[in-house]
Amino acid sequence: MDKQEVAGILLEIGILLELKGENPFKTRAYQNAARSVENLSEPIQTIVEEGRLGEIKGFGEALQQKVAELVETGRMKYYEELKASIPSGLMSMLEIPGLGPKRIVTLRKKLGIESVEALEQACKEGKVAELDGFGDKSQAKILDGIERSRLYASKHLLSEALLAAEPILENLRAHPGVLRCSIAGSLRRWKEVVGDVDFLASSRTPVEVIDFFTRQPGILSVIAKGETKASVLLDGGIQADLRVVSDQEYPFALAYFTGSKEHNILMRQRAIARGLRLNEYGLFESKEETRDPKRLVACQDEEAIFARLGLTYVPPELREDHGEFEAAEKGELPRLLEWTDLKGSLHNHSTWSDGHQTLEEIARSMQELGFGYWAITDHSKSSFQANGLDVARLRRQGVEIAEINRRLQDEGCGFRLLAGSEVDILKDRLDFDDDVLEELEVVVASLHVPSKNEAENTKRILRAVENPHVHMIGHLTGRLLLGREPYPVNQQAIIDACAETGTWIELNCNPRRFDLDWRQWPQARSKGVKCVINPDAHRFEHAGFLRLGAGVARKGWLTTRDVMNTLPLETLVKQLRS
Repeated sequence: MDKQEVAGILLEIGILLELKGENPFKTRAYQNAARSVENLSEPIQTIVEEGRLGEIKGFGEALQQKVAELVETGRMKYYEELKASIPSGLMSMLEIPGLGPKRIVTLRKKLGIESVEALEQACKEGKVAELDGFGDKSQAKILDGIERSRLYASKHLLSEALLAAEPILENLRAHPGVLRCSIAGSLRRWKEVVGDVDFLASSRTPVEVIDFFTRQPGILSVIAKGETKASVLLDGGIQADLRVVSDQEYPFALAYFTGSKEHNILMRQRAIARGLRLNEYGLFESKEETRDPKRLVACQDEEAIFARLGLTYVPPELREDHGEFEAAEKGELPRLLEWTDLKGSLHNHSTWSDGHQTLEEIARSMQELGFGYWAITDHSKSSFQANGLDVARLRRQGVEIAEINRRLQDEGCGFRLLAGSEVDILKDRLDFDDDVLEELEVVVASLHVPSKNEAENTKRILRAVENPHVHMIGHLTGRLLLGREPYPVNQQAIIDACAETGTWIELNCNPRRFDLDWRQWPQARSKGVKCVINPDAHRFEHAGFLRLGAGVARKGWLTTRDVMNTLPLETLVKQLRS
């Protein structure tokens, strides 16, 4: 068990203790312990093996015993008993926006509420609004949050779906009875939110493959199982479906089950216009629907299907009926970005604000991953909840970054940290004055406390776009997928202003954001607006978000020429300075 997993359990213990109404000092002790574990510069396994847990700040004897038990056995008796003592409905209530442990404790004490259903009923009866600290607005917000949670219940983030799907896909590929296999559906099209996971395989022994699929690790239950189809429920509540077809049918089934529905309709219409019929079983020389193998137009792969219909191959990410047919007819589909084209990131955080690794740790790990640069853009002072930096701390951080870069240069490394800031866009100004921004190599301007008024938000962001020291606008709409709707802002006006000023727009590739949305990028690209794909990294592993971001950028028709962090260090620095 690594330090992140241990820290996560310690944080959850703190939440469980809050829900139980325990002493706040005890709760904070576990929260502080979690932060201490996250900030360790060596594996916690090593510390446990060498008996050095007592050296960690805030680790008393009882906590040392619990953490040692967790690391050595993968379990903690205290945690399991505590979790069992809390009604499961209270944990479900935590998922409702605006409800933290303290409010849930109040609802439980005053109204006896221990489930989302009971909470909803109390809101509808007006009982919640009568409680101190709540009121009509809070009650309405809770009801809206419950409704949204239900709406999102069957939806899953792209990152979660890939995490569940890719090990199963690899196992299917290794099975001797599988000839070809792939993910299909919205996951193959790299949609930011998916409903379920679709797999397709070709085989001469479908029953054997279906049986193998239903016995995969991570399957909670088998929903349905036939000779060529199966549905299972995976960890995390994701449904996964497998279809097994003949290898002759495979290209047609893959195209059909990849979708989208709108794309498939137009593909079928193109076939009909050429005296053909296209369906999941094949492409047939017929004016009527048929599966007659004698009329089949043999196609070895999807590329052959597109070619037979007078189109260049359309990558799965573009199959949304968003202009791909016109471009494919003319042979004008762009060569889309690959995630390996990315040379670094320009929006990331360290322990100076709310990140979890030191500057030195970030530099060493990102260099090992093969990146050429990594910008440190910790929060500015107004983001006090994120330990934002004032001017003095920002300048001290710049000195430390310069010292690390000197050491890297002396070692002959081709890697460099870039000094910057994610500066808050305030109501009437940026959080740092221009003379401070001018000192920085990278400036990301982000709106963290928006207005409910579209015109006001747009005006504030436009002011940032027009500032000559701002390189890019961060997470333009502030959305959190399956959690928070975008704040109101005139995206078109921002895109137009960025085109005029040369300001870049971020594609924040945290899987809860993917902001700016892929649907906006073709137009931004047509106006010459440049993209920067940033993970907004707070931990080492967030560097992996770049792969997700590149997939979403492909969906937005972006190429290497459109994305600034495909540039090598020297060229990028020139662009930043200009």
